[in-house]
Amino acid sequence: MKLPATPSRRSLFAAALAPAVWTTDKAGSRPPLTGSGEHQYEVHHDWGQLPARIAYGNTHGVCVDSQGLVYIHHTVNAASQSDDTVVVFDPRGRFVRSWGGEFRGGAHGLALRREGGEEFLYFCDTRRAIVAKYSLRGERVWEFGYPEQSPAYQPAADGKRPRYSPTNLAIASTGDIYVADGYGSSFVNVYDSRGRWKFTFGGKGKEPGRLDCPHGIAIDRRSGSERVLVADRTNRRLQYFALDGTHLGFAAEGAVKLPCHFDHRGGTLLVPDLEARVTLLDGADNLIAHLGEDPSGTWGELRKQPRERFPAGRFICPHAACFDSQGNIFVVEWVEAGRVTKLKRIV
Repeated sequence: MKLPATPSRRSLFAAALAPAVWTTDKAGSRPPLTGSGEHQYEVHHDWGQLPARIAYGNTHGVCVDSQGLVYIHHTVNAASQSDDTVVVFDPRGRFVRSWGGEFRGGAHGLALRREGGEEFLYFCDTRRAIVAKYSLRGERVWEFGYPEQSPAYQPAADGKRPRYSPTNLAIASTGDIYVADGYGSSFVNVYDSRGRWKFTFGGKGKEPGRLDCPHGIAIDRRSGSERVLVADRTNRRLQYFALDGTHLGFAAEGAVKLPCHFDHRGGTLLVPDLEARVTLLDGADNLIAHLGEDPSGTWGELRKQPRERFPAGRFICPHAACFDSQGNIFVVEWVEAGRVTKLKRIV
């Protein structure tokens, strides 16, 4: 992705080291706050007790299961002693287990779905260009790769196939799986619950219904029916589609910059935005708040710096986020050192 002009080193570090707004009491410092009213949170960076043998690469995915366990999907740092890309914590941030060496270097999209009395994890691997379904403990159920049956992915006259690199997925109540080819050809490919291709929609462009890096995707049920919501990242917009791929319209115009992913709790939609903020929208997609926003514009260079350069209380490159059952928010960021932040809801 093309990044903005690189700021001077002096301006970058000045912004990174600028003091955060802290609240204090007799016990000393407290975490910085973000948001307001019923959407106010304490910001707890570097959440989770990561074992010494694991070093985060880019932290790309996060979800929470019905027991409150938090799953982090990351690419693995070169210095890590472990290839495990899936790290699991309990609700207090204590390490539970890790696995997933096969996703090293390609760990990206992560979704969780309850099916009957069991929960499953769904993954997008951008390096191997696959979508996979696993149990919560790391047993593979199935995986599938290139959408060879789709007319949109047939070889050109020179024999070259369109690029395919899936970034995220969403699952409808029917079991159909909607896979966003965000880093490939900007289509959405739809499969049945067994991974059999059904149809394709979208494709690169700026027109309504066309996409440019459909990085995130969700089945939005807040209106009482199901619609496909796409984070059309490079076009800097959100688009709605019917389940059959028919374009329905746009949403939250002007409220997002580089939207990456979605989660929702009740009528509130959570949108991590790569340009240094996390956005909350109401049931009508009106802006509620931008959380942890850093307006300095230094995120493109700051994401490569050591974590001690990261500004407290502010985000750099939010890549995925989710609610837990208490309304707290977990945010993972596209930074070379990896970062997991818990926004603890103030009740």
